[in-house]
Amino acid sequence: MARGAAARLALRARKSLGSFIAGSPSSSTVCTDGHNVQQLRNLNIHEYQGAALMSKYGVNVPKGVVVSSPSEVPEVIKEHFPNDAEVVIKSQVLAGGRGLGTFKNGFKGGVHIVKTSEVEEYAKKMLGQILVTKQTGEAGKPVNKVFLCQRLDLVNEMYFAIALDRASAGPVIIACAKGGTSIEDLAEKYPDMIIKVPVNINTGITDEEAARVVEGLAPKKADKQECIDQVKKIYNLFVKTDCTLVEINPLAETADGVLVAADAKLNFDDNAAYRQKEIFALRDRSQEDPREVAAAAADLNYIGLDGEIGCMVNGAGLAMATMDIIKLHGGTPANFLDVGGNASEGQVVEAFKILTADPKVKAILVNIFGGIMKCDVIASGIVNAAKQVSLNVPLVVRLEGTNVDLGKTILKESGMTIITAEDLDDAAQKAVASLR
Repeated sequence: MARGAAARLALRARKSLGSFIAGSPSSSTVCTDGHNVQQLRNLNIHEYQGAALMSKYGVNVPKGVVVSSPSEVPEVIKEHFPNDAEVVIKSQVLAGGRGLGTFKNGFKGGVHIVKTSEVEEYAKKMLGQILVTKQTGEAGKPVNKVFLCQRLDLVNEMYFAIALDRASAGPVIIACAKGGTSIEDLAEKYPDMIIKVPVNINTGITDEEAARVVEGLAPKKADKQECIDQVKKIYNLFVKTDCTLVEINPLAETADGVLVAADAKLNFDDNAAYRQKEIFALRDRSQEDPREVAAAAADLNYIGLDGEIGCMVNGAGLAMATMDIIKLHGGTPANFLDVGGNASEGQVVEAFKILTADPKVKAILVNIFGGIMKCDVIASGIVNAAKQVSLNVPLVVRLEGTNVDLGKTILKESGMTIITAEDLDDAAQKAVASLR
């Protein structure tokens, strides 16, 4: 993993803002095995949930209804779209690239414009299936709901986002007169059209700043003052709900001159969960890596990767160094797991359960430098975990620091088959060698 601050310990793949539009500060970093990863301060919600939230704050959104069963479709069409010849049916997964995705049942496309008479047929092909997109990886994500939306006559598509900017130490609004495609593509094709307007978090957005954003969007039909009002309402949503990101792509104009958030991605600061309880209750764990869900329940810092060597380490910096040196010696880390400085024996047991439950893990490396975290606690956790799970892969352990001698004694007297290591380099070499 690229060297960085310990704050980068909780990581998540994401590219929506294209490394903050080619050159601006970004919270992402890159693992040595090529994973694009980021701080985990980004509760993500589904499109239908985001649309309802935006509507609550006065932002224009298309009419839409979510369904979870094909049998619900006829009544929904009859009640909400009685005069519509067509509607848009959208798979609800927490990943981009839905339109170009493919279901594991062979059906192509997670977003379709269809005749109202065909909606139920399409819902049957999508609901309960696994959708694979460029952002989900091969595993894909389950489609448990589809969002039926009014088909709008769009005459112009623009890009709009509000993100947190380290350079200005506050929110920044990003706007482009072209939209409807990824921001990476926009940044490459239209770099001069992308504008950024920093907002003082203490004073809030001004009319002048909102007007600059509207000028960057360059709407063709919509009333300028109404556009300014919409920009201010979106900013109000961003602040009042503790967002870390609002990305609307496209922010579109209809034929009758109305500015509409046709699609949106909203992320929220995990640190604000205590005051945004209604929003955080929307969390859909079925869209998350079950290993990460289990780790979060045990209060462990865990991110799953695709390698073969499971890592259990204390401290974010040591965890990143461990992943780096595994890669240096020709191995690949299967995860990032930081048990922290004061983990209990029970947490260590849970960590081991998560590591051993991953079928990709072919070896486990425990690397502990005990300060506040005591080596004997780690050792006891390892021994107790081994009694509860089937440990059938090589285990490499390097202990150093507080109570190290006691920890080594506990491991030695356990009767377990353990490969011991004297330092980090030795541990990584032995972990990689054990794969052979």
